[in-house]
Amino acid sequence: MPAYQSGQDEPDGFRPGERGRFQGTVLMLRELRIRNFTIIDDLSIHFDSGLNVLTGETGAGKSIIVDAIGLVLGDKASADMIKSGTKEAGIEAYFDNSNHPALKELSIESDEGITVRRSISFQGKGRAYINDTSISLQTLAGIGESLINIHGQHEHQGLLKKESHLILLDGFAGLTGEAASLKAVYDEVLEIRNRVNQLKERIRERSQRIEFLRFQINEIDAANLKPGEKEAIEEEMKILLNLNKLKESSETAYSLIYESQGSCIEQMSQALSRIKDMAGFDESAKELLDIMETTIPQIEEAALLLRKFKDKYDIDPQRLTELDERLDLIKRLEKKYGEGVDAILKYRDNAEEELKDLVTSEEQQESLQSGLDAKENEIKAMSDRLSNKRIAAAKKMEKAILGELHDLGFQKADFKVDIKKRADISAHGMDDVEFLFSANPGEPSRPLIKVASGGELSRIMLALKCMETSQQSEVSGQQSKKDKFSKLITLIFDEVDAGIGGVTAQHVGKRLKEIAGNYQVLCITHLPQIAALADNHLKVEKVMGKDAVKVNVEPLTGGKRQDEIARMLSGKITDSSLKHARELLGVSG
Repeated sequence: MPAYQSGQDEPDGFRPGERGRFQGTVLMLRELRIRNFTIIDDLSIHFDSGLNVLTGETGAGKSIIVDAIGLVLGDKASADMIKSGTKEAGIEAYFDNSNHPALKELSIESDEGITVRRSISFQGKGRAYINDTSISLQTLAGIGESLINIHGQHEHQGLLKKESHLILLDGFAGLTGEAASLKAVYDEVLEIRNRVNQLKERIRERSQRIEFLRFQINEIDAANLKPGEKEAIEEEMKILLNLNKLKESSETAYSLIYESQGSCIEQMSQALSRIKDMAGFDESAKELLDIMETTIPQIEEAALLLRKFKDKYDIDPQRLTELDERLDLIKRLEKKYGEGVDAILKYRDNAEEELKDLVTSEEQQESLQSGLDAKENEIKAMSDRLSNKRIAAAKKMEKAILGELHDLGFQKADFKVDIKKRADISAHGMDDVEFLFSANPGEPSRPLIKVASGGELSRIMLALKCMETSQQSEVSGQQSKKDKFSKLITLIFDEVDAGIGGVTAQHVGKRLKEIAGNYQVLCITHLPQIAALADNHLKVEKVMGKDAVKVNVEPLTGGKRQDEIARMLSGKITDSSLKHARELLGVSG
């Protein structure tokens, strides 16, 4: 994406007098290109410094544009974001300055600005680039957090969750890191405490378990098992069960070959003597003689083996009883400790290890308890320090929020940060934090989650965001150049003005305008009072084409801008709404 030329009073898009304020410190969003994303086919949007306002009918696609910005800066993507009928969605964002620590850490620098690209495919594969340098989505998300802060249209509903109040207080006080450290120690305490409790439970059962394990080990040791013993016994028993037949066969075979009168060996020897006589007269009989002389020793060897088998089968009948008893012992042990001698021996080794652990468990408990006591003392001290800082910060936060609320039309409102001590320490320390609010004088402050209306919640959330941006402005010059968050410059407000109107809307618009003096602000709004204050007014609308709906974004000036504000005022353009629109624009100008 080439460097954006806006055609404003200065070639790079700055309004007269702004260059000195922003130059060299900002990384401002100048152009956004969206392709094949949800209902958007191909769309390019140009942004300026100051207050950029996006208006249009409900459902025109304004929030889709915010989603696209979030996506190009690392938000999670899914295949259903891809426009129907296409294979890949792509989003590009052009920033007009690369003087940003988060980018320098990646060795990405350019005098002409940077382009961030993100693609999504149906295969779930996404790619991200900064100036054609491939980066991981995790890196992109980290950079995105430091470039643009998006405040969503439903974000104020988070105020209805009491647990968010503590998080907001810690954020205001700069205690987020300290709170995270406390939670890490708290998690360690829980883990050690769980181990101590488990060990105590084991010690209660320790005596019985030790006695039982020793019995099992002794029982297995007494059996004196050998690996492969069961298989050897079963093979020997197979022989013993067929002993009579084996013995008869071996004795008969031995007798026929060697022992009996007229045995095979005896007759072969006689035959050999005759063949020798033949060979003395007939040379051709020598071949037969050689065969006989070779065969007879082999038969004698077979007779020797048969005698060994015959002796082997001459067994004491009691041997079968012994083997049967041994096999029965192994099977009884198998029922207790596992099938096979190897499994039994493994069980025995495991039992011995457990026995050692139990014997030393009391020492382990003392060591763990000592570590637990130290961690509990540590988290108590951390909680005390954090609580004191929260109490001090709460007063400052009350003052800051009330100042913002007054600027937003709550002249008589009251806001308090109520901190109560817990009976025990939680992952967040010893404090329960709740915001108290009263919109009218004379009424006591009550829990915000019970008394605030939707419009009041929107303004309170906006006040919190205004306070946050004011803090960032104050500390940005003091922060380390290595702190990527010190260069945050673009804020996006997606309908945070929901539920308000009239004079209150004018107060909100005025405050947004003030914020835009230090930040680039993108604001989606349905309020004409805010739109009239825009430095750059963009109208988003759906246009019906031949085959599909297209989304257009048009920069508004002059009469077109008056028409849009008139539509926002009354729902249609009339002489009365046009007159009112001109009055609003006159006030803003």
